[in-house]
Parts: sequence; structure tokens; C-alpha cells
Amino acid sequence: MLFLLSCLLQNYYQNKLRLALIGQSLFGQEVYTNLRKQGHRVVGVFTVPDRDGKADPLAVVAEKDGTPVFKFPRWRVKGEPIPEVVEAYKAVGAELNVMPFCSQFIPMNVIDHPAHGSIIYHPSILPLHRGASAINWTLIQGDKKAGFSIFWADDGLDTGPILLQRECPVEPNDTVDSLYNRFLFPEGIKAMVNLAQPAEAIHNWIRGHDKVPGAWAVIDGQVRSLKHTLSVPAGQPLEIEGASQPGVVTKNGLVLYGSDSKALMVKNLQFEDGKMISAAKYFSSGDTARVELTDDEKKIAEEIRDIWKGILSNVAAIEETTDFFKSGAASMDVVRLVEEIKQRCVGLQLQNEDVYMATTFQDFIQMFVRRLRGEDQEEEMVIDYATKDVNNMTVKMPWQCFINGKFEDAENGKTANTINPADGSVICKVAYASVGDVDRAVAAAKEAFEVGPWGRMNPRDRGTLLYKLADLMEEHQEELATIESIDSGAVYTLALKTHVGMSIQTFRYFAGWCDKIQGKTIPINQARPNRNLTFTKKEPLGVCAIVIPWNYPLMMLAWKSAACLAAGNTLVLKPAQVTPLSALKFAELTVKAGIPKGVINIVPGSGGMVGQRLSDHPDIRKLGFTGSTPIGKQIMKSCALSNLKKVSLELGGKSPLIIFSDCDMDKAVRMGMSSVFFNKGENCIAAGRLFVEESIHDEYIKRVLEEIKKMKVGDPLDRSTEHGPQNHKAHMDKLVEYCEVGVKEGATLVYGGKQVDRPGFFMEPTLFTDVEDHMFIAKEESFGPIMVVSKFKDGDIDGVLNRANDTEFGLASGVFTRDINKAMYVSERLDAGTVFVNTYNKTDVASPFGGFKQSGFGKDLGEDALNEYLRTKAVTVEY
Repeated sequence: MLFLLSCLLQNYYQNKLRLALIGQSLFGQEVYTNLRKQGHRVVGVFTVPDRDGKADPLAVVAEKDGTPVFKFPRWRVKGEPIPEVVEAYKAVGAELNVMPFCSQFIPMNVIDHPAHGSIIYHPSILPLHRGASAINWTLIQGDKKAGFSIFWADDGLDTGPILLQRECPVEPNDTVDSLYNRFLFPEGIKAMVNLAQPAEAIHNWIRGHDKVPGAWAVIDGQVRSLKHTLSVPAGQPLEIEGASQPGVVTKNGLVLYGSDSKALMVKNLQFEDGKMISAAKYFSSGDTARVELTDDEKKIAEEIRDIWKGILSNVAAIEETTDFFKSGAASMDVVRLVEEIKQRCVGLQLQNEDVYMATTFQDFIQMFVRRLRGEDQEEEMVIDYATKDVNNMTVKMPWQCFINGKFEDAENGKTANTINPADGSVICKVAYASVGDVDRAVAAAKEAFEVGPWGRMNPRDRGTLLYKLADLMEEHQEELATIESIDSGAVYTLALKTHVGMSIQTFRYFAGWCDKIQGKTIPINQARPNRNLTFTKKEPLGVCAIVIPWNYPLMMLAWKSAACLAAGNTLVLKPAQVTPLSALKFAELTVKAGIPKGVINIVPGSGGMVGQRLSDHPDIRKLGFTGSTPIGKQIMKSCALSNLKKVSLELGGKSPLIIFSDCDMDKAVRMGMSSVFFNKGENCIAAGRLFVEESIHDEYIKRVLEEIKKMKVGDPLDRSTEHGPQNHKAHMDKLVEYCEVGVKEGATLVYGGKQVDRPGFFMEPTLFTDVEDHMFIAKEESFGPIMVVSKFKDGDIDGVLNRANDTEFGLASGVFTRDINKAMYVSERLDAGTVFVNTYNKTDVASPFGGFKQSGFGKDLGEDALNEYLRTKAVTVEY
């Protein structure tokens, strides 16, 4: 403990501060002695008066060294500070108070007086056992662990930000003396804080002190503050005093190695004079050639000089060497400077950190001009596009894996062709990811979550990035819709409104949730004499895997990814093998939006390889899947056997739609058509079976047939087309076979049932009637443009409900009737996750979506979706 406190000070401030030591006893004496050994200047010792003519041990050693010693019997009278005592204390000019053991009540104007406050030692694991006799109470209460805390003092009783804690087990026969001698004293010495620590400990130290005074190290014999960490190496070696091995200056920053040989990366360094530089530029920080300003740039520089003058009003004139911070500027002035310049130069990328990197006026102007010219911008992302002139535009499509912020070939170099279902032609080749690619993507996502800026980001800032991403999607909506159309066969107008439009809405909706994720405070029974507080925290899970289907490639990506990211997770996404292009275009936009590298990774490939590896991977904590029920079962099994990862599944459906005779016939026909043929039937909530009341059945079929015959089947990019091609050939062949089985089992094929005689994968809109409950097409999902109609007896509400619910699926359902009581009765008894009344397909980003039974579990959209990507932690505090 004694050396710990002095070493904390050494690691914080080296020899820079004037210290006042307030305390007593042999413990205080040892702290004082060690501070002196470390080279610190103790400007005053404040201890208790002599007792029976004998000075306190702390006073004895301090007086021997010639250090000013003050022996005040008290600091306060009737709760008020004694003015002459406080003045005597202030006269020594301390910059930091060190309070190793102090039995007196010290006034807050003494605690807060030094520029850097007061550091206090306390012999318990705070917040347990505040106040006197903490070690005694550790034993009295029967605690299983003991320890000590060092913290910044505030106006509470042993409260304030904790700097460091150490703990040990309490043995059955421990006493106060044995506990102290066995652990508190010797382990305090061992727990010296320096750079000979594991990488994670160094990272936590730096990020915990990422503001003045910050953490520091001696680099090339000089003190350097360390700012903001990340991870990984390759560059020029640099000696770091106290480190287990030399650091490495790389193009990304300074890599430090912990005693466990793991690495972390320091992004910025701050010199003793306050100047900050990029750690990557350590060896070249003074070599940057100065730029000559143009006449226009000189005019802008003078305008910036006026801004500086407005902020630094105490400075007579802003010279080239005027230092922003040495002239008295504070953090709020930094914000003002940045915002005033950004207001003057719209579109300029300038951050608060830039001011710390260029503190003098001349350096600031040099930085500003380079930024204005675009010379300081990061290296632009390299994308090997596949291009296609289509839909009156040139579509630029990334085709490689997207891992850790970069597009790159699959590890094995393999590719697969993606096909345009409108004519069967090859759009382009796409990377075919391997297990190794998945592992690299997961590693990138894990690093981004654990040590990257995403995990430390303010939730509101995270929301800002998601809003920006949504804006970029909107800016590129025509290109995205075109990609959806040629890759999945979606009619362009539908792709624009739904595939892309709802995706944009989804990201905006969840962007708004980022700073509204909250826990609760919970009253619990209080065990006297202690008081208790229990609260919950909602925390992200970590790395999540998302596996999406081919029917709505971009929209399914958005439904899952937006909630996942809003909750603070990182992700690895596998698009469907036959429709990868919109996901890869989305990846490009995430970089433009400023989403940090590694947060989003896209690995196209097969389900058997990529999907299986995601299910098995031990570093993935959640998998969200939309697809078939058999594959969902396999994923759930793999997730359980691997690491019991959390799973949400949106699976198959056979959604019933019940049409009563008292319906609005026009609406029922229009919505019934939409319930089946929307997105050419490739719709998870499509009405897989219509039940029409007997008295209106024939009229309903007649009107539906008339509408089917009017449908225009054709090129999905033609704005008048209503029905585009099926997604891929294997699916179209399956639909033809489905219709053949229906005919064979005795259902009446009223219309369609065949492939359209034209290039591409076009299926005729199809209508079956006289479908009996035992038939294959009554039980199994077609996932295509096939309307399956059965009739039910007039007035038999419970009978049709039994038939509608006689399925293992429960994704969606619907009812059409003008009778509100009947509508409510039916909606309560339909066993499905969604019930539509007098409408269909009306999903919204704010409404939860998900199924029952073998249609899966878990929700997309709405607040419920956030909980799929969060965990709840309960914290109970005794105070």
C-alpha cells in the first residue's frame, strides 16, 4: 500500500507536482519516505499534535528532512473551517494532496484547493465499509474478500472516482493484524502501477485517464502523456521506460506490449508542454514541410486569427507563436473554436482533437490549410467495382468480402457468379468466403467491440453515425434499388419503396433509440443495518452474427443490423449466396458514414460453410437468422453445442387469411391479391392459405381471377411491371413442382401453374381452389405467387379458426369483416405473431415482427428488437 500510493503518483505526474501530505502514523511516515525516494517534492506535512511530548512518526521524519510540518489539533470548529488553518495550508502552494491515513476531518476547501485535488487511501473495497474501522467491519460482516481502494476525494464519506483497487480472500481465522500483514501491506508494494502490466491493464489505465493529467510514460528520456488506445503492429521500434519490451511506431499509432506479450495501440502522444501529436508521426513530427498560403488562404487565416482573438480576449495580439492553451483556453473554448471555424468553412472536417494537435497559431493554420486542401485526409478506401450500365445509370458494385473496413478477396481466392433472374445472365463474380475469412471477420468485430472506438462511443454519437448512414442510403437509393432489382428480381418501384425505403426508415428509427436504452432502479428488501440499492443496466452482447435470406436482401439486413448496432454490438453478416450485392454496397456506405472499421463485416458465401462457421464460432454471442425452419433448427442446435449463444429465428410460415361474407369485397379482393402476390410471392408473411366464406366464395374467386389476368409479368426495371421473375432457377423449378403436386392431389388449378415462356425465371401467377385440409399445398409454404383457396361454411367461425390454426407455423394471419366484435374475437384466437384486420402486409419499423411455434422466436423491429441484442445486468450496492 505504501509504495502503491507513491507509485500511482509517479505514474501520474513524475516530478512535476508540489505535494502536501495530510496524515499520521507509521503508515503515513512510510508513504512520505517513499514519495521522497521517488523524487517528489513534499512542500508541507500536516499531521496531529504531539501526544505526551512525543511527535507522530510522520512528523519526526519530516522535521528531520527539513520539510515544513504543521500540527493542527483540528481543521474545523462547529463544522466551519478555521480560517487561519486553511490559510496556513494554502500558503505552501500544493498542487496535489496525498492523504494516506488521516483521522481528522479535512474541510472541502482544502480537499478541492490543489489544482489536481486529493488522493486518499482507504482499507476496504469501496463502496463497502466507508468510514472508520473498515478492516474491522470487513471481519465483523463476515466478508469473503478484503482489500483496499485509492480514490479521488469528493464531498462524500469515502466516495469519489476510484483510481485502483486490490482484493484478497478472507481466511476463516484472519484477524485485523493477520489480514494487514498477510496481504494489505506486501501486496500493496507489489501492485505498483507502471508499464510492466498486461496489455489490457495498460489499455484500461490509459482510457481511464484520457484527459489531463492523463497517463504517461518516459519515451526517449522524456515524459509523454498517452492518449486513447486501440490495437496491433509493424514499424519502427521505440524504447519505453518500464515497458516489458520496446514499443513500435506504426502507420496507425504507437504499439505497446504488456507483460503478457499482448499488444495495444496508442493513437496520440502529449508532450510536457501540452502539445499533442499523432503517435504514428512520432519520428516525423518535426519534419513536416510548411506550406505556403495562397492569397485566399491568407484571408481565411486572418479571419481565424480574429476568432482566436475573440476567444483569447486576455491576449493583446495573436502572434504566430501564441499558444492556445498557455493563453488560458479551456475545453469549452476548444469546442467554440472548432464550431466557429466549421461555421465559416462549411464541409470542413475539423475535430476538437485537432486543436490539441496544433496548439500554436502558426501550427493551427498549417493544419487547417492542409485540411482545407484535403492533404490530411486518410487514405481513400480502395474498391474493385463491378460496373453495369443499367436502368439509365452506371451501377458500381463491390464484390469482395468486407472485413475490418476493407474490401478484399476471399482467403482461397474463390468466387461465384451472381445471376440476374430476369434473363439468367451473369451480373458479376462475387467472393466466395471460406472458414478462414469468417474467422478474420469475427476477430475484427471482436477487436472493434472490445478495444475500438465503437465500444467507448457515446450512444448519442453512435446514433448520429446511424442517422448519417441512413442519409447516405437515401442518397444512393436509386442505385440500391437497381441492385436489388437485378440481383433479386424485385420490381424496381417496389424495391425503391419497400426494399430500400423501409431499410432507410429502419436505420433512422433505431438511430433514435441509441441514447434511450435504459435500465431500472428496483426496490429490494433492506437488511438492517445496511441500506441497499439495486439497479439494472442494459449492455450490448458483443459480436453478433446475422444470416439473411434472398427475398428482401437489403431490408432483412436493415431489420436485424440496425437494432444490433443501436444496442452497441458489432456484427458479421452473411448475405444469401444468390443475392449478395446490396449488402456489399451497404458496406461501402458504412465506411462513408464513418462507422469504425471492424464494426460491420460482410462475408458472402455458402450457408453450409459460412453460415455453419458463424453458428459454431466461440466468439460470437448472438446469431439472428431469417430463413427456412429446417435450417433454423440446425442453426439453433449448432449455437447450443458451441457456446450456447443467444439465437433469434424468423422462419417459415403458412399464414391463414380468413375472409367473411360481411367484408368489404373490393378491399378483400385487392388486399387478398397483395397478401399472396406481393414481391412475386417471395414474402415471409404471404397468405399461404385463404379461407373464404361459402356464400361469397364463387364471387370472390371470379373477381380475383379477373385481377390476376390483368397483372403485367415482365422486366422488373419496367415501371409498369407488376410481377417480376422469381429469385433463382432452383426456386422457380420448386414452384412448378409444387403446382404439379397440387393438381395431382385433386385441387382445382384455375389459372397459371407453369413457367412463363420467356428468358429468365418467371412464374405465372397461380390460383388453386377446392383445396382440402389434408393436401400438400394446404400444409406447406410455396414462397411464391400461388394463391391457395379453401371455403368454409357460413357462420362457422370456430370451425374456420380451428382449421386456420391447424399448422405448425404461426408467423402472420389476417381477417376481413365489417363486424368489429367478430374481428376482435378472431384476432384473439389466431395463433400467430401478427394479425392483420381488414388490411395485409402493413408492417412498420415501430411494430415488433416475429412468429410463434415453428415460425421461430424473437422479434425484429420496434423496441422489442433491441432486447434481442442486449443483456440485462443487475447491480446491488450496499451503502
